[in-house]
Amino acid sequence: VQAAGKRRFLVFNADESEPGTFKDRVLMENDPFAIIEAMTIASVAIGAELGFLYVRAEYPLAHERLTSAIAQCRARGLLGEDILGRGHRFDIELRKGAGAYICGEETALFASIEGFRGEPRTKPPFPTDRGLFGCPTVVNNVETLANVPFIVLHGGAKYRAVGTAGSPGTRLFCVAGAVARPGLYELAGDTTLRSMLTQAGAGELSSVLLGGAAGTFIPAAELDLELSFEATRKVGATLGSGVVLAFGPETPIEPVLHKLAAFFRDESCGQCVPCRVGTVRQEELL
Repeated sequence: VQAAGKRRFLVFNADESEPGTFKDRVLMENDPFAIIEAMTIASVAIGAELGFLYVRAEYPLAHERLTSAIAQCRARGLLGEDILGRGHRFDIELRKGAGAYICGEETALFASIEGFRGEPRTKPPFPTDRGLFGCPTVVNNVETLANVPFIVLHGGAKYRAVGTAGSPGTRLFCVAGAVARPGLYELAGDTTLRSMLTQAGAGELSSVLLGGAAGTFIPAAELDLELSFEATRKVGATLGSGVVLAFGPETPIEPVLHKLAAFFRDESCGQCVPCRVGTVRQEELL
């Protein structure tokens, strides 16, 4: 590590641990080569020779297909010492997580890759200055970098032709709950929550949990909310990991809140008092 000096790393965060989220799993299982291509393009942009693909242990099929795809790319000169004879050196190491929610946080993920307990680090310094193994590191999630090949092939203007000025392109949403057609939906940022739920076959709803377990409950009266970063920010909500969990009028919310509180109590890394104690007190209050 000391000899690494100015070495740079690329980290692909595929530790998709937010309850209700499965978009990264679908991307990795159905098109692992797109993931490798995106990482390779990013490595050229930042001058990295090694990338780490951190996949949660609960995704064995994704892990298997990525392992196979990486091996095929090495065999065909798409990874390795001299990619396509262009003088660029880049390879990928696949790392499997151990089911810790906290390792979705970028610096805790670094600690896990380095062999330490997954705990967040104080920032600054930020990863781009001092990240993995103390070196400058670029870290992104699967969905973000999966957009890169399209932009390289077709240009930024075509990518921005859909969506809004503040939320260009499309976004993946994991729709589940009181809908007839649960699944993964790719929609532009100017789509409304109501329009998405109509496509998913939702009937009468009481509320929608938007953004995941750490997200926000949207009441049925506000379903015309535009699914853009700027619109959700205005109402104090977040798109988070793309979770859209619909609740019908017959579903009691209290047991859901109990489950969410128990989840955060269990998944606290215990490093800081407000979280370590606060998650327990939150559950007690509920």
